This record gives sequence, structure tokens and C-alpha cells, in this order.
Amino acid sequence: MSLPPAASAAETAHSGASRLPLTLAIVAALIALAWFVSLRQSALFLVGVGMGGILAGARFGFTTGWRRLIEQRDASGVIAQLGLLAVAAAISMPLLAAFPNDLMAALGPPSISLLVGAFVFGAAMQIADGCGSGTLYKAGMGIPLNMAILPMFVLGSFLGSAHLDRWLSLGATAPVGLVNEAGPLGAFGITLLGLVIAGGLALAWARRGGAQTPSCVDRRLLVAGAGLALLAALNLVLAGQPWGVVYGFGLWGAKIATAAGAFDPTTNAFWSQPGNFNALSQTVFLDVTTITNLGILAGALWISARKAPSATRLTGRQWLIGLLAGFLLGYSSRLAFGCNVGAMVSGISTGSLHGWIWVALAFCGSLIGVRLRRRYGF
Repeated sequence: MSLPPAASAAETAHSGASRLPLTLAIVAALIALAWFVSLRQSALFLVGVGMGGILAGARFGFTTGWRRLIEQRDASGVIAQLGLLAVAAAISMPLLAAFPNDLMAALGPPSISLLVGAFVFGAAMQIADGCGSGTLYKAGMGIPLNMAILPMFVLGSFLGSAHLDRWLSLGATAPVGLVNEAGPLGAFGITLLGLVIAGGLALAWARRGGAQTPSCVDRRLLVAGAGLALLAALNLVLAGQPWGVVYGFGLWGAKIATAAGAFDPTTNAFWSQPGNFNALSQTVFLDVTTITNLGILAGALWISARKAPSATRLTGRQWLIGLLAGFLLGYSSRLAFGCNVGAMVSGISTGSLHGWIWVALAFCGSLIGVRLRRRYGF
């Protein structure tokens, strides 16, 4: 039932009033970052705010898009994700070729850890109802389960990074970058062909449900996907590296463990690497992934000030399973060199072979995760 005009006006006024303090806080954070850290970090925070606003405002969920395809034969979410990848690749690949010394691709090695991590992540994200970005923006919106999952994600990501060398010793090959191998045009052509094939498979899957004209286009999601692609490309230019989420979580966990005296980074293969050790040694506000993660939280919180999302009450068993899934999200995403953002969006859009491998294994994991989610009544 629609609200009467007076009620609608009152609701609008209340929403504007509740957003005012948040808006002022975001502006203050932008100024503080520019003054005390750098203009680049301030700009990246604003990029993150935009990402969080789009993710929360359009409810652009990578996890949800896959689940709707699997359960409801609705391909609209997946098609929007493929559009995001196409736009991001069209911008990112020429940039990587033009500025090879300034910009880096999201390359990950094909490995046993990638296969295991991607599969487990695909299953866990369906149970937890969120990937890396999904957990962030839903936590920012105040959804209780995702708020509780976030610290478990951080713990899992830290432990995954600490164990990564052991997993890589099981077998890994050198990363493959399509831009280096085939040039920007060739890389984009290969990527576009892969996206067309993926879209065809998604539509074929949708038709398995018996629908002659399966749902495949949602303009709201398409526009949101294009907006995220533009912000991801801007992140690449500003940060010098693609959009990521998981590294920031692992860094938070490593900093906490180091400060508590429970972890010595100099004895760990991952955190003793110069770049990672340097990130541990300096303020977290200099880490580009941390800054965009905080921006996503802020952007989602700003959106939720207008209308708080409804939350389903969970049983004790569901809470326990959800928290375990959150831990597995963090651990497996580190083994897989990223989540739906770092491995799929950034990996594929910058020409990394591991991104395609990730998608195939994560989707297979989601087939199991959807069934587990249903079994435990989520």
C-alpha cells in the first residue's frame, strides 16, 4: 500500500535528516585523508563510497545473481555481471598496455590452492549470503549476520595468507596475463568471446526451467554494473592496481595478531615479502584496499539511512553455520587469490587466466552451497 502524501513527505524529510550526519562524517573523512594521508587515498575513499552506494542501492549482489540463476532460472543478475566485466575490460586492458610500468593486472597463479579455494568460496558465499563486497556492503547496511561474519572473514583471510606458501607447494604454475600474451586488442577479443559464451550458457541454463523467454535483462542491475565498472577502472588508475577486497581483510588480521604478539611476520613466507611487510609496518590508511573497503562500508551505511533492510531471525544453528561460512570465505579467498571482486571482476577484466578458472570452480561450489543453504533453512 502506498503512503499518503503527508506520510511520504515526512519519511523523505526524516531520511534526509538521518543522512545529514553521515554525509558530514564522510566529508570529514575525505578532508582528513587528504590532509593527513594523501589526496590519492582521499579520492580512493570516495571511489569506495560510490561502490558501496551502488552495491547497496541497487542490491547488486554477485552471490544473489548466481543463486537466482541456479534456483529461479533468472539470468538477469549474471548478465549484468558479464556487462560489468565487458565494460571494465574495455577500459582496463588498453590502460594496462599503455602504462605497463605504472599499472598492474590482478594476476594469480593457476594452482591447487586456486582450485580448492574457489570451489570452497563458491559454496560458502551462498551460505553466508555474500562474497567479499557483499559482506562489506551488507555489514554497512546493518544486516546482523553479515556484521558478525565480517570479523570471521578477517580472521580467515589472515590465516589463509599465513598458510598460503604451504598450499602453493602442492602445485602451481606461473600466472598468465592475456594483455602480455596477446596485446590489448587480442586480450579484449578473447575476453569478450568468453563473456559471450558465458552469457549463452547462462541463458541456456535459464531455459532449462521450461521458460520460453527467461528473465535476462534488469536495467537497474545493468546500469549498476556499468557504474561499478567505471569505478573499478578509476580505482586502477588511482591505486595503480585493480579493485580488491580480500587483501585488506588479511592485513587487518595480520596487524591485530602482530600487535597482540601472537604473530611474527618475519617468519612467515607471505608477510615477510617486502611489499606485505611494508604494509604491516605503516598505517593502515596507506593501504589502498583498506581505504576502498572503508568507503564501501560508508557508502552502504549512507544508503541504509534511507530505509533499513529487513533481517530474518536466525536460529542458533544457523548463526553457527553462518559464522563458519564467514571464516571459510576469508580462508578460501586468500587461497584463490581473490573473491568475486579480486579474482573474477579484476582478474578477468585485466586479462588474468586465473579469473576464468576461479569462475568455473566457484560456480560449481555455488551449486553445492545453494543446496546447503536450503538444507539449513537460510
